[in-house]
Amino acid sequence: MNMLENKVALITGAGRGIGKAIAMRFASEGCDIAFTDIALSDFVLETEKELQAMGIKAKAYASNAANFVETQQVVDEVVKDFGRIDVLVNNAGITKDTALKRMTEEQWDAVINVNLKSVFNFTKAVQPVMWKQNGGSVINMSSVVGVSGNANQCNYSASKAGIIGFTKSAAKEMGVRNIRHNAIAPGFIITAMTNALPEDVRKAWESLIPLRRGGTPEDVANVALFLASDLSSYVTGQVIHCCGGMNC
Repeated sequence: MNMLENKVALITGAGRGIGKAIAMRFASEGCDIAFTDIALSDFVLETEKELQAMGIKAKAYASNAANFVETQQVVDEVVKDFGRIDVLVNNAGITKDTALKRMTEEQWDAVINVNLKSVFNFTKAVQPVMWKQNGGSVINMSSVVGVSGNANQCNYSASKAGIIGFTKSAAKEMGVRNIRHNAIAPGFIITAMTNALPEDVRKAWESLIPLRRGGTPEDVANVALFLASDLSSYVTGQVIHCCGGMNC
């Protein structure tokens, strides 16, 4: 039997990158997938087709994860379409990196709203569903930057550190209903964004990693699979680093 057979996962920001890798990994284990992105663009619809071709039920939803009202509406739609939500992956995120002395209020607010407020929005909207089901797994995408900080990323670091505090608090509140909350802290993950960096910058990053390579979205997806499955049934309130030892 597949590890996520008969389960439904809702994954935010899953049109591409780490979110898509998590959706594909979950689908390979029999999970039905509801996923969101800011708009139903061509690459989002292509991801939907790829998931459906794997023999599971999959549907994409346009949603601004930073908008409280839109979030409740999309969660209501998912429950109507799928009947339940067993796993929530809060993956939506953006960066607007710059030195603090040059950072604008707009750059601060945008990152906090998309990265941190979205976690509050979706967790709050999904909580009654999981509470009624007497179980569920919420996986929040943090970052090693949320643990150790990074120059020129005060807004991003603050948002990812906030996710860790939120995760630990929610785990203590909702454990009584068998609803688990955990966070993943990825390190240097090879995505379209990091591939755009100059080669010397990428090499410098890799030299700091004990495993001497950048991670892949699939590496992160494997950790998410563990947290979504019954293998982690006694794991809650934790932050799992997926960083090749970079932050050990």
